[in-house]
Amino acid sequence: MLNTYDFPEFDYVQSDEQVSGAVERHSVVIVGAGPMGLTAALDFAARGLKVVVLDDNNTVSVGSRAVCYAKRPLEIWDRLGVAQKMLDKGIEWKLGRVFFRDQEVYQFDLLPEDGHKIPAFINLQQYYLEEYMVEACNQHPSIDLRWKHKVVSLSQHDDHVEMAVETPDGIFQMEAEWLVACDGANSDTRRMVGADFTGHFFQDRFLIADIVMKADFPTERWFWFDPDFHRGQSALLHKQSDDVWRLDFQLGWDSDPEVEKRPENIIPRVKAMIGEDVDFELEWASVYQFACRRIDDFRFGRVLFAGDAAHQVSPFGARGANTGVQDIDNLSWKLAAVIRGEAPIALLDTYNTERAFAADDNLMNSTRSTDFITPKNGASKRFRNAVLDLAKKAKFAQPLVNSGRLSTPTPYVDSPLNTDDSDDWAGQMRPGTCAADAPVSKDGKPGWLLEELSDGFTLLALGVDVSLVDAGVFTPKVLSLGVDFEDSEGLISQRYDASEGALYLIRPDQHIAARWRSFDAGAVKAAISKATGGPI
Repeated sequence: MLNTYDFPEFDYVQSDEQVSGAVERHSVVIVGAGPMGLTAALDFAARGLKVVVLDDNNTVSVGSRAVCYAKRPLEIWDRLGVAQKMLDKGIEWKLGRVFFRDQEVYQFDLLPEDGHKIPAFINLQQYYLEEYMVEACNQHPSIDLRWKHKVVSLSQHDDHVEMAVETPDGIFQMEAEWLVACDGANSDTRRMVGADFTGHFFQDRFLIADIVMKADFPTERWFWFDPDFHRGQSALLHKQSDDVWRLDFQLGWDSDPEVEKRPENIIPRVKAMIGEDVDFELEWASVYQFACRRIDDFRFGRVLFAGDAAHQVSPFGARGANTGVQDIDNLSWKLAAVIRGEAPIALLDTYNTERAFAADDNLMNSTRSTDFITPKNGASKRFRNAVLDLAKKAKFAQPLVNSGRLSTPTPYVDSPLNTDDSDDWAGQMRPGTCAADAPVSKDGKPGWLLEELSDGFTLLALGVDVSLVDAGVFTPKVLSLGVDFEDSEGLISQRYDASEGALYLIRPDQHIAARWRSFDAGAVKAAISKATGGPI
């Protein structure tokens, strides 16, 4: 019954520059071939950039590690052409249940409305995610994956970064116009540039156990506070692919990680949760502590940080990988525009402005979840338990229960790239928000709104007559309701408040830059200029 995933090994290959000894300058070098580095490679390549990816390992992640992937990152991967395999293999879910001791407190639905291509969440082992993206990278002529390449030192110059890279054949020199650090929470790149990484480090320890079992439990997220089988602590259960189930157990501050990871100590905990008579096998286990902290600046000269190299959060709420993918989504179009000379280098400063804001939002939510799950004193615990008791009887108390606020996109509400509204609007599609998907009909065939958006700027016209706006390299694609597509279920008009007509300027990362009730070519050009950092 034990899962027998065959971990691939990727070949180390000498590059031409390594053989010749001639130092070559690359446009973009990415450090780290985990989910963030691979996403960055695919996104940069999709925008016409040649990239080199360096990784000191030669396989995918061992152990399932990150498992929960949210709607927005899946939409980004869908744009990059790699989501379908993830969706086919992953376990879709949207319902969660919260228990206090032996009673259910309440349940929640993360996507109660219909009319979305991508589900609220899928659960999928990280090794599958990486495998699919490595396959896609290997098929792209603009992506050069280099395994067993470790950056051991770097120095920055006005127009490039110089690196020493260690391989099985020794150390050689490389240069990059831009270096993107996706090398994880213990980032060597962050240390090399001397970046601060500040925040809170928590003493709480948690045991992760991935088990293989045939079970009739529904594909939902179950979270327990103070259950009978793990008194005084919390626990979590949800399903992954291949009949693998993820179990989390809160441990005491003084627990010994090495002792807790022993099978003879894990198995009794699992049996207490799922029952003595359930057959299972232990696949993987780890004990972790976590931090809620971030880098002080996402950009250090020509080095840009993303994912865990830029921020760490607690695992409650699945905010780590999901947030990192959105870092790349924000960075890719900006870096491409700067490299091509289409936008000023100052546009990259807005990467820090927007994604540091999102990181702070995630850190706040993550810290609040941690404080609720692991109260630090008697008063906090009494408050927590009172909320849980009340939530069973009163609906208004349920939002106060915090078993990990699940990852959602952070709107860039105060971004300098936004153009402020000049009209009254209803709904959520304000500037800085990522565009909501909805069903469309095109040439009599069903489709989705996000699939129709341009890789550049899009001018979405819903009941407003528009003409082409010449904005040079940023001239937007015009997408008009009734001409280019039909609102097949009326959900676009509803979600985008098109009752009086609506015109939306949508950025290359599918975030709203501006919106109007009537067309003004000058206003559109001004909004595009603002959204791209102004004149070069």
